[in-house]
Amino acid sequence: MASVKLTKTELKKQKDQLKRYQRYLPTLQLKKQQLQLVIRKVEHEIREYRLKQEELHKALLHWVHVYGENLKFSPKMRLEHLVVVDSIKRKKGNIAGVTIPIFEALTFKRIPYDLYAYPLWVDRGIEALKQIAEFDAVITVLEKQIELLNKELRTTSQRVNLFEKIKIPEAKSNIKSISIALGDQQTASVVRGKIAKNKLIKVS
Repeated sequence: MASVKLTKTELKKQKDQLKRYQRYLPTLQLKKQQLQLVIRKVEHEIREYRLKQEELHKALLHWVHVYGENLKFSPKMRLEHLVVVDSIKRKKGNIAGVTIPIFEALTFKRIPYDLYAYPLWVDRGIEALKQIAEFDAVITVLEKQIELLNKELRTTSQRVNLFEKIKIPEAKSNIKSISIALGDQQTASVVRGKIAKNKLIKVS
């Protein structure tokens, strides 16, 4: 308050600032709500993918357990060596002004294998492993989205708090203090004018 001048110019400045804060605050609050909704949605997606991945993993373990052949293969021939990720394709997206990665596709290295050297269930097992790996990639990208969105949410929440708890109350307080001071100055001026008038009357 010490830095605020008790003038009409300062009063106008404080009123203009208050208008700007009050105009900008709803936009920030809306952005905060939007980010919270999107984060919850992405968290739900992650849970869904993890459940699917877990179910697939259980099914794969069941096949391996039933047939018991994967461990009988030489280490180089085991199922996990037939599925090798080549690249993860992503694109950029935008949510509430935040640039985020979006999963597009997962590509695998082409690893040829002798069909006669493996039982029939291996083909199905390879597809399951590829699907599990794809779920992994999707989850990783979604977790990155949450990381970026949470960072923006923290910044937006700080701005909302700054406007709600500091800037707007401060501007209102300044306006009140300046208005009172200007009112006091005006009253004092009127009083001085009356005193001066009375003195002139007495003199005449």
